Amino acid sequence: MKTVYKTKGTCSEAIEVNIENDIIESVIYTGGCPGNLLAIGELVKGMKVEEAISRLEGIKCGNKNTSCADQLAQALKTFQ
Repeated sequence: MKTVYKTKGTCSEAIEVNIENDIIESVIYTGGCPGNLLAIGELVKGMKVEEAISRLEGIKCGNKNTSCADQLAQALKTFQ
């Protein structure tokens, strides 16, 4: 299942997530820091949704209340 999540409070604008059988197949960010966001997508590829949420949720970027990683966790929650 593929979905596009509109991010809130980050430099990235959206995250396209593809999940099959509770496993992350791909993550593609629109906007933001290309190298870091590509790395996040590669690191969570093949990971169970629940594990990725537990690792990424609550990570902050500087003095913001969220980050691109935290926004990925929020996007993944829509699959639960």
